[in-house]
Amino acid sequence: MRARIYQPAKTAMQSGTAKTRQWVLDFAPASARAIDPLMGWTSSGDTQSQVRLRFESREAAEEYAREKGIDYTLVEPHSRKPNVRARGYGENFATDRRAPWTH
Repeated sequence: MRARIYQPAKTAMQSGTAKTRQWVLDFAPASARAIDPLMGWTSSGDTQSQVRLRFESREAAEEYAREKGIDYTLVEPHSRKPNVRARGYGENFATDRRAPWTH
């Protein structure tokens, strides 16, 4: 049983970082998925692929995997670049601009 421990990135549908602080332990699929010939649904007999465990810290996730004897791969998170200060439309007309605003 192989697992992956990672910190999820924010989705494109959210502007904040709500669900990106926790660490996740996902199991790798043990078998390939198959298409049901009658209904066309995708199915698998692997129940471990449905399990997703969340932890408050990386150390807690690693400790859990060691206790249960789970072979895991740790994926380090990418650091985010600090966002440059967002400027609003109203700042185009500010009196303290360095150069006058023209069309």
